[in-house]
Amino acid sequence: MANVKPPQTRRGERRGLRARLASAARAAVIATLAGPLPGLAQAVGPDTPATHASGGFNESPRVPAAIHASRAITLTPHITELVFAAGAGSHIVATVISSDYPPAAAGIPKIGDGLNVSLEKALTLNPDLVIGWHDSGAARTLAPSLARLHIPLIYSSPKTLADIPEQIQRFGQIFNTQATAGPAARALRQRIHSLQEKYAHAQPVTVFIEVGASPLYTIGRDPLLNNVLHTCGGVNLFAGTQAAAPQIDAETLIVKQPDAIITTEPSPARYRQRIQDWTRLQLAAARNHHVYNVNPDWLFRPGPRLVDAAEALCADLDEARRKQQ
Repeated sequence: MANVKPPQTRRGERRGLRARLASAARAAVIATLAGPLPGLAQAVGPDTPATHASGGFNESPRVPAAIHASRAITLTPHITELVFAAGAGSHIVATVISSDYPPAAAGIPKIGDGLNVSLEKALTLNPDLVIGWHDSGAARTLAPSLARLHIPLIYSSPKTLADIPEQIQRFGQIFNTQATAGPAARALRQRIHSLQEKYAHAQPVTVFIEVGASPLYTIGRDPLLNNVLHTCGGVNLFAGTQAAAPQIDAETLIVKQPDAIITTEPSPARYRQRIQDWTRLQLAAARNHHVYNVNPDWLFRPGPRLVDAAEALCADLDEARRKQQ
């Protein structure tokens, strides 16, 4: 089971996720959680041509093959983590409030919350690159001004575990920190490869991932998290839904009876409460002690720590698998 951060550090972020999922703008937020988003695409304006994909990155034909930068703004926490992993954290001149890892990110100026940012503050920092997740929220706010000033706006959205080391290596090229990015990427690739080899022929375990409890949300058509589960020999019971994070009812879960339940509670007390809730609903996974908790930042931020989450998930699902045999 993955370690859980102290409740005071995660409670606000957790409430914010649930509130956004329940809001009228749920579809846009779900898209930021997962969905068919570009891997890494150059934004040059409303008439940007079609992009082509390579190793988790989509780059516009208008963009030179070599992009170099030294003053970047990151618009999501996972991008901040990827850039730090590439050895380029010192090149981040601004980020968003939720960028709280690694600890050095705390000292970086904040320009907003990822959905809303200060254009004026961002531009006064003289960035030569802005990195977003996809074309909405903060990125959409900044895009017109960045295009006029010829400041590149690129997008980072891993679709598989293998894309994470690829993006670290790419950021190493962008910031000229290959000496750090290369070994970091190789180490992650080896860990991912080890998981793939270990669980390639494992007995499938059906899984329910709880995103929000009231109302109840889960992970649906999310390519990255479904890839993580597949790596572990897990099968998402709701992978076939149209939504990336569908709302479901408890009765549906009772009928489907997953082999394992994954929660992302911010404290041990909340985790224990969810186990009791699932037990009262007569879910076999709860009665069999197959309810596992994973740090939400590890699982929902597609950065280097998602590999930590994958290792924890694989171990948890393997435990559930062994108990069934």
